[in-house]
Amino acid sequence: MGIVKRFFHWLGLLIGWINQSIAAIGIAGGVALAFYNVVARYVFGSSLTWAGELTVYLFLWSAFFGAAYCFKQDAHISITILLEKVPPRVAKALLLLSHLVTFIYLAAVSWYGYEYLQLVIELDERSIDLDIPMWIPYLVIPVAFAFAAYRVAEKFVEIWRTPAGEVVHRSEAEMILAEMEEAASEELVKKVERKTGGML
Repeated sequence: MGIVKRFFHWLGLLIGWINQSIAAIGIAGGVALAFYNVVARYVFGSSLTWAGELTVYLFLWSAFFGAAYCFKQDAHISITILLEKVPPRVAKALLLLSHLVTFIYLAAVSWYGYEYLQLVIELDERSIDLDIPMWIPYLVIPVAFAFAAYRVAEKFVEIWRTPAGEVVHRSEAEMILAEMEEAASEELVKKVERKTGGML
């Protein structure tokens, strides 16, 4: 593996780790904080004034970084019925076009998010309850969208290098049936092993 490939390999791993970590910490922290605040309010008669604001920020960071991670896993909703009806070369061209448009959109949001961030820093905006600089919660926009754009660029290169006949994945129904068949065959193997005492 060359130096450039190794660099992008480690960069991809780092971005994936950051996306997963922030998404997991954000959702777990947000749920825990919201739960604590509800219990404190209705059981002990007092609550944290800043908990609501922080909960919103944690959920937002979790959602944005989770969405960025989903680009790597192909977990976003996609309609492939058209791709399955056209010739493989056309399907590949359409996929490349859709990824290019997605990349441009994500990169543009990241760039304008960065410019807005500079404006917020210049105006020295602060949050109401936490009294922190607003550039901290707003930082999620340029960073998360940049990570998402990087993932889409990765997919674009992957599709570009993949032969046209292998680009279009199986339909969702076919994948579900394949998973059911695999699960059924594994269950059958377990039953046979139980009945034969593992002799087969």
